[in-house]
Amino acid sequence: MSDDTRRGFLKRSSMAVAASALGGAALSAGRNKTVSANDKILIGAIGCGGMGRGDIATFLHNEEVECPIICDVDDAMMAEAARLIEGRRGRAPEMVKDFRRVIDRKDLDAILVATPDHWHALPTVYACQAGKDVYCEKPLGKTIDEGRAMVEAAKDNKRVVQMGTQWRSGEHYNEAIDFVHSGKLGKVRMVRAWAYLDWLGGIGNPPDEAPPEGVDYDLWLGPSPARPFNKNRFHFNFRWFWDYAGGLMTDWGVHLLNVCQWGMGYEMPKRVSSTGGKFALDDNSETPDTQAALYEFKDYMLIFEHQMVGGLGPGGQPHGMLFCGTEGTVIIREGGWEFIPEPKKTGLEAIKKENTADARPAHVRNFLDCMRTREAPIMNFEVGHFVSTVAHLGNLALRTGAEVHWDAETERVTNNPEADALVGCPYRAPWTLPYSRRNA
Repeated sequence: MSDDTRRGFLKRSSMAVAASALGGAALSAGRNKTVSANDKILIGAIGCGGMGRGDIATFLHNEEVECPIICDVDDAMMAEAARLIEGRRGRAPEMVKDFRRVIDRKDLDAILVATPDHWHALPTVYACQAGKDVYCEKPLGKTIDEGRAMVEAAKDNKRVVQMGTQWRSGEHYNEAIDFVHSGKLGKVRMVRAWAYLDWLGGIGNPPDEAPPEGVDYDLWLGPSPARPFNKNRFHFNFRWFWDYAGGLMTDWGVHLLNVCQWGMGYEMPKRVSSTGGKFALDDNSETPDTQAALYEFKDYMLIFEHQMVGGLGPGGQPHGMLFCGTEGTVIIREGGWEFIPEPKKTGLEAIKKENTADARPAHVRNFLDCMRTREAPIMNFEVGHFVSTVAHLGNLALRTGAEVHWDAETERVTNNPEADALVGCPYRAPWTLPYSRRNA
């Protein structure tokens, strides 16, 4: 493929996936009313922890948004979210512990899902079936199969859906990716992404104990296996346990890998391998504190790596992405981007731009605008499932200690039965997942 042909392909791929095919670029209103330009937008929030409250605050920056009901299994988290909403709108929301009571409300236009990862799929699927649009935090599902079920629910019920990986709406990310697509990098042969996070340390080894007062722990567990309560498996630190999430690979990796795929065109890897482990921490967490994954694509390779208890990544940056071309390198970080020409090349000028603006307001605004137009948002579930799957594949290779070959059409691992079994996961009774291909 020539560079000119490849550049055209990249642009078409990015636009096609961003427009998505959740039944076409424009989605019908489905069972709930079409939201007109003058209408209030009523959202119900499921999940009131730190991410949930941040999302609620961002939604409420938009004057047309009201949040009349919130849900969390922890009374303390709900109380904080209720104070936030009352401070912004002058009235407190209804508070419930069972997310199904939120979805059952007939007056809501959309549902915000900001729960731990193992609770992303069911509320999202039920909300789509109830005719409500959905903004769901990343990764799309705890497993690849959950992500597929969420995509199918959105398509089948013609919902407007957005995954909350906000970098996709950031101005400087768009500028940098436009430069990558311009061809000025020459032939891009390697992409690298990293998350070196010194603010993440060990979580210790606390004993199991009774759940805190005001917490419905059985509902928090939901479809995941029954376990004794341990505070390390609960707020925030749930990320480091396979029952509920995928560690830094799916927590930060989805953000970084999304930008990498955006730049290179949404293409599934041919082969994936990964190595890592708990090399620095001595605690009861399960996911690796150090990990590297190698993705082989048709004509380039991608390396993703992360570590805890250390923040000096390439160039001294704690996280970022590199696009390495024959003419130079593009480096993207949270606060800006730059182009560094190859030293032996002439006629190319270096570029360095800074930008520290928060991308989340624009990402939420994109979702709200698409609720009115019925177009597919910039990170609709088709795109969200794609990039979440790439991250999950890195974990499948790590957990099985073997290379993974992925059939994107059937969404099966073709060479590694142990990894293929991890594409889905069994659900604890009485929970079952509609649209699932794997979950019991």
